[in-house]
Amino acid sequence: MRKTLFPSLAIGLLLFTGCNQKPAAESSAAGKDLERAQQTLDALYANYTVKGTQLLRETFPFDDSHKASYLASEEQNSAPNEYSYLWPFSGTFSAVNALLEATGDDKYKKILDEKVLVGLEEYFDTTRTPAAYSSYINTAPASDRFYDDNIWLGIDFVDTYCLTGEMKYLEKSKLIWQFIESGTDDKLGGGIYWCEQKKESKNTCSNAPGAVYALKLFKATGDSVYFRQGKELYEWTKTNLQDPEDKLFFDNIRLDGSVDKHKYAYNSGQMLQAAVLLHKQTRESNYLEDAKAIAASCANYFFTDYTNDKGESIKLIRNGDIWFTAVMLRGFTELYSVDKNQFFIDLFSKSLDHGWKVMRDEKGLYNTDWSGEKKDDKKWLLTQAAFVEMQARIAASLSEK
Repeated sequence: MRKTLFPSLAIGLLLFTGCNQKPAAESSAAGKDLERAQQTLDALYANYTVKGTQLLRETFPFDDSHKASYLASEEQNSAPNEYSYLWPFSGTFSAVNALLEATGDDKYKKILDEKVLVGLEEYFDTTRTPAAYSSYINTAPASDRFYDDNIWLGIDFVDTYCLTGEMKYLEKSKLIWQFIESGTDDKLGGGIYWCEQKKESKNTCSNAPGAVYALKLFKATGDSVYFRQGKELYEWTKTNLQDPEDKLFFDNIRLDGSVDKHKYAYNSGQMLQAAVLLHKQTRESNYLEDAKAIAASCANYFFTDYTNDKGESIKLIRNGDIWFTAVMLRGFTELYSVDKNQFFIDLFSKSLDHGWKVMRDEKGLYNTDWSGEKKDDKKWLLTQAAFVEMQARIAASLSEK
């Protein structure tokens, strides 16, 4: 994609760009969630850190038999590894960023610079071009590079820039975007692939956050090319992967045109966030209408009726990948920043309160069953990071009341 400015577009949109820090969380409710986020982060580093490094284990307890099940290569899926893969490790970046945003506390900036980003660079691959983050550390044999993994990191880097104003973070985000552009072509009318080494499908988990990423880069830079790319990715994903019945989003479309119709919380949540960002940057009401329709369906589909131990009926988050839920929450907090409708924030807050009471073990680590009845033999790193992120984001939203 060609990087040039379109002056007429930029003039009309720059009124709505620029990075603005939110005030630190101050309310008592927000303080409770921040304390929980900090305790969970402490438990994460106490139990997953590999001594003598800034790298992390993928599970607790850890043993050499652990194998990832989410990679593109069967060879990589079957190989046990000492350290976490990139995706779970990257969750700590989002978690600490969320705490930095919610508090403005420099101690989280220090954790980012001296712990998270030092470990993250172990995954940075400059042997292939464009440079990007690989799914495993670069001292091991070459591993696959995923466009969605890099998109999550690009979003985090631009968020850190917006929180700190330090150009090094923005430069890294722009560099990653070059890799994302290399994962696009005209097949299926556009869109971003899932994996550099396995270009067989274009997934919502690449294209929805790809739209968010581009729109955040536009906000940070004022370069209208990013706005155009973000809008195109949003429209492409709506056209190819939205369920017209409930407005939620399917998982992927393969090159033969067949669609995987599984629905995951993060996919619809990222389209929700992209719609709100487009509304903020254009003031066009149709994007806000899109966002509200997606939000209502997410609340209906990804929550379930539950009666707690006090006999109270609540809407509880459905069991599934916890990090997917954390990413969905990003969309809801973005919407809340515009409409101030606390209904959806309260849904998440009540589930997190319930989870704090029933999902944690004696080490302060979370299981994955929201009812608290099922206990996990091993606890995934990314699950712990997701709870830190959610607690911090809820705290930040409560501070806006």
